[in-house]
Amino acid sequence: MIRNRWLLLLFGVIVGGVFIWAGALKIADPLGFAQSIKNYQVVPPGLAFIIAIVLPWVEVLSGAFLIIGVFKRSSALLISLLLLGFIGLVALALARGIDTSCGCFGSLSRRADLSLILTDAVLLVFALSVFFARTPRQNH
Repeated sequence: MIRNRWLLLLFGVIVGGVFIWAGALKIADPLGFAQSIKNYQVVPPGLAFIIAIVLPWVEVLSGAFLIIGVFKRSSALLISLLLLGFIGLVALALARGIDTSCGCFGSLSRRADLSLILTDAVLLVFALSVFFARTPRQNH
């Protein structure tokens, strides 16, 4: 378990910043994001649109909460669960031979490939480090 509060702060800012940035880009183009979701071929089109409207706001809010320290552990847990879902979704697409953009950063997205899984895994380690970090209140 990482105990260095500055390193944990850095992890939170990195993960939170990535989620704010990714969510904001998706909010700007919900139809494009809905198409990215459809490209994975795992949810019906109507559900893809609902996800495209809701998920980016969840990302922005959880990223912001993580950075400012409001509901920090809950935000870190939610982001960790999202990252696990993203990793699973990309792995499933790769296993099924689906060649698509990840949809992670709106029009700035890259291919859904193994390097994306590794990037998300690093973010997951950062988010879990924040989640499992002991706060001063937990030490007593």
